[in-house]
Amino acid sequence: MEALGFTGPVEVLNRGWEVSRLVAYLYDKYGTRGLNGGPSICILMDWDRTGGQLQRKLTQRLESLDVKVSDALRNQLLKALKPETRVVEAMSGLAQDLLPFILLEDPHPTEL
Repeated sequence: MEALGFTGPVEVLNRGWEVSRLVAYLYDKYGTRGLNGGPSICILMDWDRTGGQLQRKLTQRLESLDVKVSDALRNQLLKALKPETRVVEAMSGLAQDLLPFILLEDPHPTEL
């Protein structure tokens, strides 16, 4: 994510934790709302079947705790990267190709 110019905290979710423990951790650390009342969390799981299932499960459980979750980034990347990659970790290898397009959308990125 950093190779693509994203700022802010990035959490690695494959820690071997059960979903309930991960949800509790994210809730405690990030709360229910981000800046200006927007989403406090953006979940970015792989674009395969398992990643989609985990994305839905995490989003559903967090939203049941009144946590706003954004799925806009994942949906946008899904459209842009298919069929080049289906895994989040592979995005770093595509950074050089993606950065010009990111700068078209956000020419003056700011840190949150």
